[in-house]
Parts: sequence; structure tokens; C-alpha cells
Amino acid sequence: MSREPLIAPSLLSADFARLGEEAQRVADADWLHFDVMDAHFVPNLTFGLPVMAALQKVSPVPLDCHLMIEDPGRWAPGYAEAGARNVTIHAEATADPRAVARDIRAAGALAGLAIKPGTPLEDHLDVLRDFDTLLVMSVEPGFGGQSFIADVLTKVATARRLVDAGDMTLLVEIDGGINADTIEQAAEAGVDMFVAGSAVYGAEDPGTAIAALRAQAAAAMRG
Repeated sequence: MSREPLIAPSLLSADFARLGEEAQRVADADWLHFDVMDAHFVPNLTFGLPVMAALQKVSPVPLDCHLMIEDPGRWAPGYAEAGARNVTIHAEATADPRAVARDIRAAGALAGLAIKPGTPLEDHLDVLRDFDTLLVMSVEPGFGGQSFIADVLTKVATARRLVDAGDMTLLVEIDGGINADTIEQAAEAGVDMFVAGSAVYGAEDPGTAIAALRAQAAAAMRG
């Protein structure tokens, strides 16, 4: 089955003082990745629900909310209610991911499960059928601009095999260090959705950067 690569620029690399304009600069993207950090689950603090709700009203592309927070069951449905297309929680942050996924979907969004680089995929395979997206972190969550951890691609390949075999319906997403040097190997391993921060927002023309990344990934998928 042929796959089309999807590109989700990360606002973590955008100008925080001009988020509305920064969203417009990536109108050719598929999703816009919105990193929520609480300074507890990860050692950084970024955006929250009021900012997401405001941005959602002006963004030309759907918002992909990645919640790097403790107690996601309390907060995740609010992001769905505010209009996010996809709301991803961390497997390491909740004891009952199925219940949170149910609440996210009931509130109108797709539900995603994220796993850190050191978290085995096998520990969470039984709950993945309750999710719409799997976000494989290829850096330690918390800060942008980190180097790509290639070892996580074994998890991507496992997820791809299960999806292709019909065991589950899942969009496989990767986040961390994705750029012109790493996107091809991620695509070959089986990624559908590529989160790219500085590779898009650090470019002179984000639209051109998105097109170039998409073309690279598509060629790798066909190859």
C-alpha cells in the first residue's frame, strides 16, 4: 500500500512572539505540531490550552498537540474540545492510556500515544489499538534542536509491520532531529508523519523546506 509523507512543522522552533504569523508561514504543511510542556514531566515550560485555543482559530493547518505533561487525563480532553486534530499523551505519564484515549476521541480529536527513546514499544502494543497515532520520540522530550537518535527506528519498523499486516490502524509519527539528513532513513523505516522544527522554521522559506522534505521522504518510501 502506497503511503504519502505528511509534514508537521514544530512551533517549538518558531518565533513565540508571532505564533499566528508563524502558523501562516507553514500553510503548505499537513499538521502543525504544538508542544505542551509543564516543567514537571519534562524540564521545560512552553504553551498551554489558552494559547492553543487562540492559535487554532487562525491556523491554516490542523493542530497536532503533543502533551509532555503529568496527569494527561485531566488536561487532554480540553485540547480536543478546543479543536485540535490530534492530541498525543505520553505512555510514561499515565496508568490508564486507554481511558485517556477514549476521552480524547469522545471530545472530537484523534488520540495519540507517545513513547520516549528509552521506552520499549513492546510494553504498549496491547493499548495501541485504542489509538490513532503513535509518536516515536527520536530525541529526549523537553527541548528542540537535539540530535536524532537512530536506534528508535527499530520501534518504527515494528509498528509499520503491524499496521501493514492489518493488526492495527495507526499513523506512525516521529519527532526529534528530523531534517534533510535524517528524513530518508525515518521514511524507509516506516514513518508516515514527520515533525520538523528547525529544518522548517530555520529555513529562509518554510514552504520550500516543507516541499523538499516531503519530496525526500516520498522518494525514500518508493525506494
